[in-house]
Amino acid sequence: MILEALASALLGLALALLASHRLPSRLPSRRLVLATGASGAVFGALITHSSLGPGHAPATLGGAVVVALASVSLLVRSGKFSPAGI
Repeated sequence: MILEALASALLGLALALLASHRLPSRLPSRRLVLATGASGAVFGALITHSSLGPGHAPATLGGAVVVALASVSLLVRSGKFSPAGI
Protein backbone atom coordinates (compact mmCIF):
# COMPACT_ATOMS: atom_id res chain seq x y z
CA MET A 1 0.00 0.00 0.00
CA ILE A 2 2.86 2.40 0.71
CA LEU A 3 4.33 1.87 -2.75
CA GLU A 4 0.91 2.38 -4.32
CA ALA A 5 0.49 5.64 -2.39
CA LEU A 6 3.94 6.85 -3.42
CA ALA A 7 3.39 5.88 -7.05
CA SER A 8 -0.02 7.54 -7.10
CA ALA A 9 1.39 10.75 -5.60
CA LEU A 10 4.08 10.81 -8.28
CA LEU A 11 1.47 10.22 -10.98
CA GLY A 12 -0.65 13.02 -9.57
CA LEU A 13 2.33 15.37 -9.54
CA ALA A 14 3.17 14.47 -13.12
CA LEU A 15 -0.40 15.04 -14.30
CA ALA A 16 -0.62 18.34 -12.45
CA LEU A 17 2.71 19.48 -13.86
CA LEU A 18 1.54 18.58 -17.36
CA ALA A 19 -1.70 20.50 -16.85
CA SER A 20 0.13 23.55 -15.51
CA HIS A 21 2.41 23.56 -18.56
CA ARG A 22 -0.45 23.16 -21.04
CA LEU A 23 -2.87 25.64 -19.43
CA PRO A 24 -0.78 28.18 -17.51
CA SER A 25 -3.19 31.09 -17.96
CA ARG A 26 -6.29 29.13 -16.98
CA LEU A 27 -4.99 27.61 -13.74
CA PRO A 28 -4.16 29.22 -10.39
CA SER A 29 -0.67 29.10 -8.90
CA ARG A 30 1.47 26.09 -9.71
CA ARG A 31 1.86 25.17 -6.03
CA LEU A 32 -1.90 24.82 -5.64
CA VAL A 33 -2.20 22.75 -8.83
CA LEU A 34 0.62 20.39 -7.79
CA ALA A 35 -0.80 19.95 -4.30
CA THR A 36 -4.26 19.28 -5.68
CA GLY A 37 -2.95 16.72 -8.17
CA ALA A 38 -0.92 14.82 -5.61
CA SER A 39 -3.58 14.81 -2.90
CA GLY A 40 -6.30 13.88 -5.37
CA ALA A 41 -4.24 10.95 -6.61
CA VAL A 42 -3.52 9.66 -3.12
CA PHE A 43 -7.20 9.98 -2.22
CA GLY A 44 -8.17 8.15 -5.40
CA ALA A 45 -5.71 5.38 -4.63
CA LEU A 46 -7.10 5.08 -1.11
CA ILE A 47 -10.69 4.82 -2.34
CA THR A 48 -9.82 2.34 -5.10
CA HIS A 49 -7.64 0.20 -2.84
CA SER A 50 -10.35 0.15 -0.17
CA SER A 51 -13.00 -0.97 -2.63
CA LEU A 52 -10.95 -3.54 -4.57
CA GLY A 53 -8.61 -4.82 -1.87
CA PRO A 54 -4.94 -5.74 -2.16
CA GLY A 55 -3.47 -7.21 -5.32
CA HIS A 56 -5.00 -4.78 -7.81
CA ALA A 57 -2.15 -2.30 -8.22
CA PRO A 58 -2.86 -1.30 -11.86
CA ALA A 59 -6.52 -0.64 -11.09
CA THR A 60 -5.55 1.29 -7.96
CA LEU A 61 -3.23 3.52 -9.97
CA GLY A 62 -5.95 3.95 -12.58
CA GLY A 63 -8.36 5.15 -9.91
CA ALA A 64 -5.68 7.51 -8.64
CA VAL A 65 -5.25 9.01 -12.10
CA VAL A 66 -9.00 9.49 -12.56
CA VAL A 67 -9.46 11.29 -9.24
CA ALA A 68 -6.32 13.41 -9.79
CA LEU A 69 -7.58 14.51 -13.20
CA ALA A 70 -11.00 15.31 -11.78
CA SER A 71 -9.47 17.30 -8.93
CA VAL A 72 -7.20 19.36 -11.19
CA SER A 73 -10.03 19.96 -13.65
CA LEU A 74 -11.99 21.69 -10.90
CA LEU A 75 -9.29 24.38 -10.78
CA VAL A 76 -9.58 25.36 -14.45
CA ARG A 77 -11.06 28.80 -15.06
CA SER A 78 -12.86 29.85 -18.21
CA GLY A 79 -10.76 31.44 -20.94
CA LYS A 80 -12.70 34.69 -21.18
CA PHE A 81 -14.00 35.98 -17.90
CA SER A 82 -16.66 38.66 -17.83
CA PRO A 83 -17.81 39.89 -14.41
CA ALA A 84 -21.22 40.89 -15.77
CA GLY A 85 -21.74 37.49 -17.41
CA ILE A 86 -21.93 39.03 -20.89
